[in-house]
Amino acid sequence: MGFGMRILNALVKNDSMKIDPPEIYVLLLACASCFGGTLFGVDIGIIGGVLSANIVSVMQAGAFAGALLANPIADRYGRKPGLLTAATFAAIGGLMQAASSGSLGALYAGRVIEGLGLGAATMLTPTYISENAPRATRGMLVGLYQLFETMGAMIAFWINYGCLLHVKGRAQWQIPLAMQCLPAFLLFTLMLLCNESPRWLARTDQWEKSSKVLSYVRHLPEDHPYVQAEMLEMKRQLEEELASVNGGRGFSAIMREMWTVPGNRRRALLSIGLMICQQMTGTNAINYYAPTIFKALGVTGNAQSLFATGVYGIVKMVSCGLFLIFLADTLGRKWSFIWTGLVMMTMMFYLGFYLRFDLPVAGKPVGGAGTFALVAVYLFAAAFQFGWGPVCWIYVSEIPTSRLRGLNVSLAAATQWLFNLLVARVVPIMLVTVGKGGYGTYMFFACMCATMVAGAWFLVPETKGISLERMDELFHTANFGDIEDVGVAAQTGHLEKAAFEGVHVEKA
Repeated sequence: MGFGMRILNALVKNDSMKIDPPEIYVLLLACASCFGGTLFGVDIGIIGGVLSANIVSVMQAGAFAGALLANPIADRYGRKPGLLTAATFAAIGGLMQAASSGSLGALYAGRVIEGLGLGAATMLTPTYISENAPRATRGMLVGLYQLFETMGAMIAFWINYGCLLHVKGRAQWQIPLAMQCLPAFLLFTLMLLCNESPRWLARTDQWEKSSKVLSYVRHLPEDHPYVQAEMLEMKRQLEEELASVNGGRGFSAIMREMWTVPGNRRRALLSIGLMICQQMTGTNAINYYAPTIFKALGVTGNAQSLFATGVYGIVKMVSCGLFLIFLADTLGRKWSFIWTGLVMMTMMFYLGFYLRFDLPVAGKPVGGAGTFALVAVYLFAAAFQFGWGPVCWIYVSEIPTSRLRGLNVSLAAATQWLFNLLVARVVPIMLVTVGKGGYGTYMFFACMCATMVAGAWFLVPETKGISLERMDELFHTANFGDIEDVGVAAQTGHLEKAAFEGVHVEKA
């Protein structure tokens, strides 16, 4: 067993890790596509320094459209071409913003075009990774999307800070805006080296290519029992899905399959609900308006507030990395939602009470309560990265059926952008109108976090360590009981090539 596998075995504690072959893990492929998350993160960090509500929201409107448009493109042409297109739009939009030279129209146009790319990437990246990732570490790998997003935001926060201190004139905002092109370039270049999704190939009846790609990403020969078992699960799931809608393949059949089959409808509504909840934590209220919020908490001066925002970015990135390494595929999805929701609720309540009863006064030192208010912002950020940040993307990309995965993630991503837009437009108003110091804003988000904890407890089933194809069993839309688990098949060698032709595999 190699050094990397020994580390994975020590960190990841689930049943699949114990029985799956050690060759199957695809970290580099996941990292390549996750620069789609960096696109979003860099934009969040940059806009914190050149902020107006219109500049923020016009990108979000483009991203909402991009998330919806990405699905038909990805379903027809593939996940890889979709990601290449998203990177191209993001790069063009970033260049237009940097070259706008004070033209508000050019700046807005660049924001919309960049938004189309960002929105498409938020749909495509989690989908692509989940369709390539092995089940034992799927949470960690899909969660890399969130890690790369926080990394981009952290880098952008510090670029803003450096430009404020050392760059004068128009270049002070042009340099940060131009930096948005870098992750787009990296995403495009690295995706050229990656394969298409094996599950998309299977869905489009390209079974031979699908088998070859799956063999390549699993680092196992095509006739290996694990590869054969995974191919069989894909085949049987697609057969079940087609049977449920009498073989229909058009858009109307897909929509009928999503909204008339109870298990599929539940998954779609759960995905949409989770993305609404993600935004209702208040995280993007802090992401977009962090410098303003830190000033309200007593951090004076642009440089100091941007410095505090940069530290906020570091906290987010480190917390997300720790979660992915130690807990993503060990603790599971449900409990990650619950305990982090409780922490976020507590921190938001503290911020609300602090601003209500001990509002900082300009020119006076911030006391102990104010210092802890700053810590509370960082603890909130850490809790979000241990739960509702990465886990929402993991969950919505892993629970749908193969035929519905693109549409499901597209609707979830569009919902995320729609409520992201709502938060960006409403929060500046709330901060100046909802109570002294905007304390009611934090109380509102605290109450939302409390509601989300209850929702996760009652409505979210655990998916840790379950293969994508067996999600249908979890949501009661299919029965794969006659197919041997892929990990067990790899260990026992009971899966024969005949199984791929439709012969059931008998359990030992």
